[in-house]
Amino acid sequence: MVPIRDNNPTKITPYVTYGLVAANVLAFIYESSLPPRALNGFLHLAAVVPSELTLSFAGISLHQPVPEWATLITSQFLHGGLLHLAGNMLFLWIFGNNIEDKLGHAKFLLFYLACGVLASLTQWYFGQDSSIPSLGASGAIAGVMGAYILRFPKAEVIGVVPLGFFFPTFRVPAYFFLGFWFLEQAFYGLVSLETPTNIGMESGGIAYWAHAGGFIFGAILGPLLGLFSDKSPEESWS
Repeated sequence: MVPIRDNNPTKITPYVTYGLVAANVLAFIYESSLPPRALNGFLHLAAVVPSELTLSFAGISLHQPVPEWATLITSQFLHGGLLHLAGNMLFLWIFGNNIEDKLGHAKFLLFYLACGVLASLTQWYFGQDSSIPSLGASGAIAGVMGAYILRFPKAEVIGVVPLGFFFPTFRVPAYFFLGFWFLEQAFYGLVSLETPTNIGMESGGIAYWAHAGGFIFGAILGPLLGLFSDKSPEESWS
């Protein structure tokens, strides 16, 4: 099932969500403008390379223009292909606006970036010696989804299931759609512990632990930042 929207209206214009989508698209356009060799160099520099992050945590300087710790943020705006970008932005577009509505613009941006950093650190923990760059907004968006399932478990997610030339629509509660997604990520993360060369970041594929970690940290950080507060986002800062 591919989600296309939810039935969860917002009271504000989600400027940060729109801005994050725009930033990711612009970054991908820049990536696409680079020749293959330059692109590989750029991704190696701006994406998270676990083995290099491990060295930097040990106090070993790599003398790179972008400090390795900073790639925990820059990597969130990079993508490995058009489908990778489109899928991530679709999920951010559907679920991000409601969390921004509850947290407010500033807190939502902080929440989003923090979830992305913690998701990357989760993936790093399970593959500290990997030399394959890890990139994408998936971990941060997983955090958004973790907060969403707590705050709006009964909101309906509308999606389509491609069946040849037919595209029937389905409505399922958020707790079912997002809960199944999380269990799938956690399952493949566990499998990747036994087969690191076939699944996950070791093969340059999907970083399942980043997804699962981002989801969990989103469910933790959201309430801490006022996800369930009755105050408006503006009042919560006073």
